[in-house]
Amino acid sequence: MDLYPFARPFLRCVEPETAHRLTIQALKLGLVPGVHAPDDPVLATEVFGLSFPNPIGLAAGFDKDAEVPDAMLALGFGFVEAGTVTPRPQPGNSGKRLFRLDEDEAVINRFGFNSKGLADFTERLAERKRAHRPGIVGANVGKNRETADAAEDYVTGVEAVTNFADYIVVNLSSPNTPGLRALQARAEMEALVTRVLEARSRAAPDGPLLPPVLAKVGPDLTEEQLQDIAEVAKSTGIDGLIIGNTTIDRPPTLRSPERNAEGGLSGKPLMPKATACLAAMYRCCGGRIPIIGCGGVASGADAYAKIKAGASLVQLYSAMVFEGPNLVARIKRELAALLKADGFESIAEAVGSGTR
Repeated sequence: MDLYPFARPFLRCVEPETAHRLTIQALKLGLVPGVHAPDDPVLATEVFGLSFPNPIGLAAGFDKDAEVPDAMLALGFGFVEAGTVTPRPQPGNSGKRLFRLDEDEAVINRFGFNSKGLADFTERLAERKRAHRPGIVGANVGKNRETADAAEDYVTGVEAVTNFADYIVVNLSSPNTPGLRALQARAEMEALVTRVLEARSRAAPDGPLLPPVLAKVGPDLTEEQLQDIAEVAKSTGIDGLIIGNTTIDRPPTLRSPERNAEGGLSGKPLMPKATACLAAMYRCCGGRIPIIGCGGVASGADAYAKIKAGASLVQLYSAMVFEGPNLVARIKRELAALLKADGFESIAEAVGSGTR
């Protein structure tokens, strides 16, 4: 039974951050039932050497401390990304920091990497590894606010999670940590990625397989910046990119009274901008670097648009605030139908088809 229709009126009446904490607790208690229908075979895909049952993933930000990855996998996600986690615990920004824009089906957040730190996060991932639980779970790592040498925090995070995460993401693009987006500049990003890849090798010198490392960059990039990031990705050997994060832009179509709140905007209004950025990055990389498309996905058509623009995988989060847990199954049904209608027999065949 789907509890969300009954819970939604209550959750809409409470402060958004409180509603999120209650949702995490409900998932930990097993109060949100899983989805047991098998995925359509057309949705299966292999990326970064990993086999995904479907390309629809949960974006970072929902499960910051890796508390409920298995509950989210049970909802039908093909993979789940936990984090962003920082080396040391930090509370994040003070005051109200999550705004639900109901009229726009959008969210603004200014959390500032609130995190309980690497110790508990890593232990939870290690425990599920020891238990041989199925499903792909990635770890998204960031820096503490006061750290001067940002790369050192990323190195610490990568070393901690390398042996327990199925893939690793270095988050370089949150607008809520001062100076973070400057790490997307060519020289800074190249130096950081080089150190991160070296850290991964040190953490698992005898491992048969190293987890893929990806960089998450934002949608507020110029053509020149996109080209620089593409060159760094190709020269360093990083395994992939995530396009993109939240945006500091405020589209003129926004109607909510809280549309000008400070922070990063996500949800439906981000879809056009994030997808255009994705397509531009795919062209800059010549299709050689796998990309996860993130930002504004709320339907199978949205997911398909990301894939045709160059995404090998797709992530979502904000749309679940408005649609509930059944959204994942619906997106997968719609996506499978769209692929078949266009004659594609796999996700891989459709990747980048709209840019050719």
